Amino acid sequence: MAKIGVIGSGTWGTALAILLVQNGSEVALWSAFEDEAKVLSTTRKHPNLPDAVLPERMEITTDLKTAMEEKDILVLAVPSIFVRQTAAKMSSHCREGQIVVNVAKGIEEKSLKVLSEVIEDELPMADVAVLSGPSHAEEVSRFLPTTCVAGAHSKTTAEAVQKVFMSQAFRVYTSPDMIGIELGAALKNVIALAAGIADGLGYGDNTKAALITRGIAEISRLGTAMGGKPQTFAGLSGTGDLIVTCASIHSRNRRAGILMGKGYSMEEAMKEVKMVVEGVYSAKAALALSQKYQVPMPIVEQVNQILFAGKPAGEAVNDLMLRHRQIESQELLWEK
Repeated sequence: MAKIGVIGSGTWGTALAILLVQNGSEVALWSAFEDEAKVLSTTRKHPNLPDAVLPERMEITTDLKTAMEEKDILVLAVPSIFVRQTAAKMSSHCREGQIVVNVAKGIEEKSLKVLSEVIEDELPMADVAVLSGPSHAEEVSRFLPTTCVAGAHSKTTAEAVQKVFMSQAFRVYTSPDMIGIELGAALKNVIALAAGIADGLGYGDNTKAALITRGIAEISRLGTAMGGKPQTFAGLSGTGDLIVTCASIHSRNRRAGILMGKGYSMEEAMKEVKMVVEGVYSAKAALALSQKYQVPMPIVEQVNQILFAGKPAGEAVNDLMLRHRQIESQELLWEK
C-alpha cells in the first residue's frame, strides 16, 4: 500500500485523491483553508464535485507536515499561480529523493518556466515528475475511463507514478519528455479560450476544428523549439488534452471564452466561472515565449489582444482569417 499526500483540495486534487484511495493507497488530502477542510471532513463531499464521495479512510488536514511526512509520493495539485509559494512552504518537510508529482497546468509568467522547473527551484532535493492528459476532474471522480501520461527524469520514477495511479478507469502511459508534456498542458488552455470565444460568437464546428488544428500547430512549433518532442504534441498531453479542453462542457477555459465571445470582459468572465481559469495566466507567458524563441503563434497573439488590450473578439477572428497566405506545412516540398 502506497502512502500518498495530495497537496491541494480543489476539484483536481480531490478527484485524484479519490482515485488513489480507490486504488488502495493510504491518502492524506491537504487544504490551505480551515473552513474548506471542515466541510470536506464533515460532508465527505466537494461542492464542485457533486457526484463524488470522499472515502472515510481519506485523511483531510490543513497541516502540511501531516500531509507530507512518511509519504512515498506527494501530488502537488494547487493552481499554477500558487505552485511556487506552496512548494516553498513544503521545503522544510520534503526529504531527499521525495517523489513530487505536479498535476497543475501552466507557465510561470515572470520566469517563463514550466511548473516542474518552478518546483525544482523550491524543492531541489525532490524527484519531480508530472502527470497530465485529457482528464476533467468531474469525470475522474466518477471513475469514467480516462488516460494520462506520467513524465519524469527517470524511467523508474515515471513507472512508480504509473503504478499508483493506474486502474481499470485510469490508464497511465509513461514518457521521458517532461518539457513537452508540460508545454502541451499549459498552452492548450490558451487555445481553449479561443475556442470558447468562437463558441460565444456563435461560430460553428468548422471554426472549432480550425482552432484545434492550427492550435496544435502553434503548440508544436513552440514546444519543439524549446526541446519538446513532436510525438508528445501528437499524444495525450498535446492533441488529446487540446481536444477535450476546447470541446468539453467541463472546461473552465472554454466557459470563460464563451462569456468573452458574448461581450464579457476578462475579469467579468473569470468572476462568473468562479474557478481559476489557467489559460488567462498562461496567455502572457505563451506570447513571451513565442517572441523569445521567434516562433509565430497568431492564435495566442490574438487571445492576448482580447484579454489584455480590449480588442473585440470578432475583430480578432477577422484578423486571423485574413492573415497573409501561406503553405500549411513548411516541411512539405513541391514537385515543381
